[in-house]
Parts: sequence; C-alpha cells; structure tokens
Amino acid sequence: MDKERMKEAFQQMLEGIKWTAMSAGKQFPHYADGKTGKWVFSPNGDWTGGYWCGMNWLAAAATKDVLYHQWAQKWIGLLDERVHSRTVFRGFLFYYGAVLGSILLKDEKARDLAIRAARSVYSAYDEKAGLIPLGEEAEEASNVGNAEANIDGVCATPLLLWASRETGERSLAEVAIHHALQHLKLCVRKDGSVCQSATFDPSGNLVRRYTHKGYSEESTWARAQAWAMMHYTVAYQWAPQEKKLLEISLHVSEWWISHLPEDGVAFWDFDDPEIPHANRDTSATAIAAAALLKLSHLVGDEEKSERYKAVALQSIERLVSHYLTPTSKGDGRRPGMLLEGCFNKKLGVALESELIWGDYYLLECLSHLLGHTEPTMF
Repeated sequence: MDKERMKEAFQQMLEGIKWTAMSAGKQFPHYADGKTGKWVFSPNGDWTGGYWCGMNWLAAAATKDVLYHQWAQKWIGLLDERVHSRTVFRGFLFYYGAVLGSILLKDEKARDLAIRAARSVYSAYDEKAGLIPLGEEAEEASNVGNAEANIDGVCATPLLLWASRETGERSLAEVAIHHALQHLKLCVRKDGSVCQSATFDPSGNLVRRYTHKGYSEESTWARAQAWAMMHYTVAYQWAPQEKKLLEISLHVSEWWISHLPEDGVAFWDFDDPEIPHANRDTSATAIAAAALLKLSHLVGDEEKSERYKAVALQSIERLVSHYLTPTSKGDGRRPGMLLEGCFNKKLGVALESELIWGDYYLLECLSHLLGHTEPTMF
C-alpha cells in the first residue's frame, strides 16, 4: 500500500471521528451498524470508552488540531467516575483513554487520571493468587468475580508498568509482571494458541479453561489470540528486562501468523466449522496488526522483524482496501468505518459491524506507518 493511500485512509478516519464527536453528546461510541453507521452508545464507557479517547489523542497528535484535544479532554473527564470500578478492564479504559494523552500531548489531566486509575487497579491485586481478578463489575464476561480471569484482563499490565515508570513506585511494576505471567499459566496453551477465560482456585491454580465469546472451550477465538499478542508485546515494551514477556509475545504471534487466512483477515474464531463462510473479525485483525508492528521494532532479529512487519502490512492493506468506508464511489456511509467487526457471535450482537476498538487499532497502525507516532511510544 502506497503512502498516498495511507494518508487517504487516515483522513477518512479523521473525518469519521468528527462525525461521531458531533453526534455522541456525552456518551461513548461502542459499536455501529455496518449498513447505516448508526452508533450504539455507552453512557459510561463500558470497557471500550478509552479507545474513543485514544482516537482523539492520536488525531490531535497527528494534526495539531486543538478540537481533537478538546474532545479527548471532554471524554476523559467522563471516565473519571470509573477510576474505582471493580473491573480489571480499567486497563483498557485508562491506558488508551489517559496514558496516551500524557505521552502524546503531555496532558497533565490525563496523566493524573491514569496514575489514580493504576493505583486503584493495583489495590485489587490478589497476592495469594498472583493476579488481579476480573472483578465483580467486569463487562461482558459470562462469569465475573474474584476467582475468574481472562486474557483480555492482561490489559492492566501496560497501565501499571507505565504508572510505575511515572511515579517510581516499583510495587506497581511487580504486580504488573506477576499478573501477566499468571495469565500465561491460565490462558495460553502449549502450542501458543489462547483460550479466553479461566477459573482459578485461591492459590491461583487453574481450575478450568473456557470461553464466553469463542466457538468452543477448545477453539481459538481470534480476539483472544490478538489480545495476547498486544498485551504481552506492550508489556515487554515497558519492561524490556522481562524477557519472558517477549517469549510469550513471540509464541502467540507465531501461532497467529501460521493460522491467519491467506488474505490477511482473521475469521472470528479460527476453529469455526463454517470457515470459509464464517464471519470475519476485522477488529481482531487490526489488534494483531498493531501488535506485529510493535513487535517488529522490539524483536531484535532482522529476519523476524521483516516478517512481522510484512504480515502486519498485508492485513492493514486488506482492511483499508476492502473494509474501510467509503468502499466505493457511491458509498454514502459515514467515512472511516472499519466494517465487519464481529463483536459477540454467541449472543448474535454486532456480527458485521464497526467496533470502536477496531477503528482505534487501525488508526494507530496508520499513524505509525505515516510517521505521526512511533510503534514503541505506547
């Protein structure tokens, strides 16, 4: 994909942000109908609100347009009430929602919010089990509480590691590493594939593995694999002395690459028997592509670096050319929609839709490729 097409795609997504910001009021865009572009909004950010803020931080950093900065500040103000929510998914909310603002625009309000959130997440750590459990208010989990975990929850690790660097509080980093490594035992299979969820006993030992969004307990839900790729890669980025994090990143990424369809866009679950007629998940694909771009800068092996970047570029090019609106000259939908994200196949929710996190990760990829940001900045 040439640079001009990347610029065009990036501009389409910037326009989409403006359209959404004008219609969202004080709510957070969650997912949108792929045919009409109509958003389903979340009043308090759910687990995805940080991605909407993150898109505005990226837009502000790339364009220097104060309007995007103002929008980011507006919506992180609405996230303030979520600092003490009883869910590990605050890692999603405050890493992308606030840490990015501190890194990209030196925004003090964002920095303060991210540090307060990190300390609150830290306080939920179960020392005996060696991790931060899902929590009683974890969104969209079939089983919640203090004996449950899933790979999505490793999102807390980058937030804690960043906050440890900012504050000098080593305990934040120590908990972050324990949390990440315990999820390796709970969710990552020996072959590098990932099972989304796990129940553990009071000592942190695995009781059972299961999925609440994948095809089956034995299958590999695409987004679970992509979350593992992203979270362990970003964790290693913040803690390069922890070589085990890099090993995990490589292991789960190699599995992804060896199972990815030839066109570079993942199906919603790698084991759905309906493949090749099963739903795709462009959001999982965008997450994985962003992770591979980062990993290509971190791996320290030229051959692997080139291969990871090539796979990422293949996926990004396919997403832009086939799934990003407008997809044709007569396409009247809102610009910058990443189509065919598969939110929750089991419940039949948003199976061919625009998903705010899919939008975010594609925008992040384009930002890196156009030189607005560096893959290892955040």
